[in-house]
Amino acid sequence: MTTYEDLLNEAYKEGITVKEKPLKYNDGRIKGNKIAIRKSIETDKEKACILAEELGHYYTTVGDILDQNDSNNRRQELIARKWAYEKILPIENILFAVQDGHTEIWDMAEYLDVDEKFLRDALKCYGILDI
Repeated sequence: MTTYEDLLNEAYKEGITVKEKPLKYNDGRIKGNKIAIRKSIETDKEKACILAEELGHYYTTVGDILDQNDSNNRRQELIARKWAYEKILPIENILFAVQDGHTEIWDMAEYLDVDEKFLRDALKCYGILDI
């Protein structure tokens, strides 16, 4: 089972509806217990990263945080992202990847079943990579 399928199952168990839709401005959106993922996203790896962040919002965000000029909204955005990193890319998995010889970003991302941008962002969040 892929990471995306695992997250879809988790969402289903929590009573969250996930649909792929033609979103105009975002790759993912959540409102209440409904999550939309941009339909044109090609890989399940990228969809998993987006769904993980939207689930992070479900579990950690209070209210409408669309206005990112508000510092509290930016803080909640970061909390949801950190939740996503810890959910599908815990630091232990990164260490296992390195121990198994996956030290290039592209190779590590493939091994960990995430996209490269998500991996880079997680590594920065964990203080492992400074790009």
